[in-house]
Parts: sequence; structure tokens; C-alpha cells
Amino acid sequence: MNVPSPAMLSAKNFKSDTKPIWCPGCGDYAVLTSLTRALASLGRPPEEVAMISGIGCSSRIPAYMNCYGFHGVHGRALPLATGLKVARPDLTVIAAGGDGDGYSIGGNHFMHACRRNVDLTYIVMDNHVYGMTKGQSSPTTEPDWDNALTPGGTGVRPFQPLVVALASGANFVARAFSGDIVGTADIMTQAIKSPGFSLVEVLSPCVTFRPEQREWKDLVRPSPVPATDDPARAARRLMTDDGFNIGVLYTGQRQPYRPKGSETEKSLDALCQEFVI
Repeated sequence: MNVPSPAMLSAKNFKSDTKPIWCPGCGDYAVLTSLTRALASLGRPPEEVAMISGIGCSSRIPAYMNCYGFHGVHGRALPLATGLKVARPDLTVIAAGGDGDGYSIGGNHFMHACRRNVDLTYIVMDNHVYGMTKGQSSPTTEPDWDNALTPGGTGVRPFQPLVVALASGANFVARAFSGDIVGTADIMTQAIKSPGFSLVEVLSPCVTFRPEQREWKDLVRPSPVPATDDPARAARRLMTDDGFNIGVLYTGQRQPYRPKGSETEKSLDALCQEFVI
């Protein structure tokens, strides 16, 4: 098999032959493009990358990529990704999901993944709705969003993922917009390079159930302040954020978690020998 050298890698090297089946106009198409561009720019071959996901529209993404992948169960992408990275620290491990998958049933795993600070990247495609299950309100849905299932809205304050990530110990916190493919790819590249747990929230419109989200392209804007390594300053920014400031918002200094005894890495052959009966 001819394996391209790192200098020759392109986004095509990370795309599978499986055609995405997202709805026309879904922002996740652009997220896939940004991610494959980011991985190509990093220069790691596909066999050194693993994509882990849960359940939902966004969680289909491992099938559309040419790398190791695991399509797990609802809300469980992060424990799978954490276990893989701890067992195989040589791999670039990326978890992907949506606001329902990651912040509802997966909310507890989300907080503890931030706290553990294992060196992996979590990309959350946030569209403020359960798209695959036909338009229910999600943890990030506005409280007054009127729909057939919750007339008049839920009346519940939205979950604040970036604030929770910062408070729980994430080492890198950023927000991107799927409509900005180049900018999103750059943020993803920074996230993957950053040591420890990185969260990239990507605003990814669901034009099927939230057609008004087409207006997001006019609402998003570059963050008016540069990234900070001061969690108190980052917290003040995030608590007053309206959800449309784009960019890297926090880069911390915590050392990534590594389990005891992991200082001496074993080869794959040595690991296999431990299971020989």
C-alpha cells in the first residue's frame, strides 16, 4: 500500500468512500471538511488517527472518514475516547458528537472528561436541537423556542457548555462556526495540538428543524479579545458571552493526565503478548 508522506497528505486522504446522508444544508458537511483539512495539515497519516462518536446526526462522522473509527452508543463517546487514548497514547484521538448526545445523556461523562484532562479533542456540533429524532428541544435550546413538542418553549435555562468545560478543568476551550471552513479547520488544528482535553464547540445549523439558524452566519463574529490562560478572566468572558463569539477562548497550562506506569510505553507486539494464553 502506498502511504502518502506527511508533506503529501490532503483532506482527501481522510475521507472515506461512504457518502454522507445528512440533510441538504446541514452544517455538519462543512464540519467534516474542516476536520479533514485540519488532520491533513497536522501531517499524521490516517492510521495514526482514531475518531470516536456516540449517537446522533453528527455522530455519523466516523463512517465518512478514512481513519480508525468507533460509532458507540448514546452519550458514551468520551469514556471510549478516554480509554483508547490512555491505552494508546501514540494515537491522535478525537471524539465527536452533538449537543444532545454530549450534554444530556453524556453530560456527566463530559464534565469528568474535562476534569481528567486526558490528551484528546472533543468536537461538539451544536445545533440547539435533537435533529435525528425529529426536532425535540436539546440542552442548549433557547427556553422560548416554540415547537410542536414543547409549545411556548421549555422555559428552562440553556446548558452553558463552555462555562462547564472551563469550570471542570478543560485545558482548551474554543467556539467555531461551520460556515467558516478555513477558520474552523484552524481552530481544530490548534485544539488537537494543545495538550490535555480540548473542547471545540462548532455552531452547526440544522436547517431542517431550525431554519431560522440560517441567520447565524450574520450573527457570528470573531471574539473581540484574544485567548487567555487565566481561568478567572476566561470565566468572566464566558459568563457574559452571547454564544456567537468565535475563536479560541481559553488555553490552560495543566499537564495532561497519564496513568501511573505509562511512562514506559510498550510496543503493540508487547501489548499483544500480554494476552497470549
